[in-house]
Amino acid sequence: MRKQEKKLTELEPLEITSGSAQSGKTERVMQDSGQESTSAAGERAPDSVESVEPGEPVSRAEFEQLKAERDQLVDRIARLQAEFENARKRAERERLEFRDYATGSVVEQFLPVLDNFELALKSDGSADQLRSGVALIVKQMEDVLKQMQVLAVPAVGEAFDPRVHEALGAVERDDLPDQHVAEEIRRGYKLRDRLLRPALVRVAHNPKQTSE
Repeated sequence: MRKQEKKLTELEPLEITSGSAQSGKTERVMQDSGQESTSAAGERAPDSVESVEPGEPVSRAEFEQLKAERDQLVDRIARLQAEFENARKRAERERLEFRDYATGSVVEQFLPVLDNFELALKSDGSADQLRSGVALIVKQMEDVLKQMQVLAVPAVGEAFDPRVHEALGAVERDDLPDQHVAEEIRRGYKLRDRLLRPALVRVAHNPKQTSE
């Protein structure tokens, strides 16, 4: 028993010494590893910044190809612009030609009417003959307007319609219904369903009907 205790007492300093030595060695290893990691981090830091490399130069063939494509696009735009300008001028010319054609066809139909007016002015007949001649010319003009589908707006005796009539005033009439056209001062005309100008009229005011 004593021999065993002696062995134990002899071993305790060795174990403590070896433990401290081991811990010291561990601390040195940790310090060394920390320095290595620090130095390693310091060496790897520059690697984290990426360097920008300049682009590769364009070859002469590619440059010539891009230049040719650019020239083709510019030429195409110029051609389209010229075509658009020509189309605009052609449309304007056709519009003017159509207007001149329409005006000419209308004037051509009224030329005989103008001829008859000139003959009436050169006539040496009486007032009654001149009046009857002018009435024939008016009838001729009305026929031309009918061919062009231009019709007079009905006025006298019709109910006043503000869509086709323009009232110049009112007159008292007991022989016409109230708010009907009594007189036509200027004739109105319509081209098919389109109103060219309203008829200028006076409207009848019937006091008998208003009093009732």
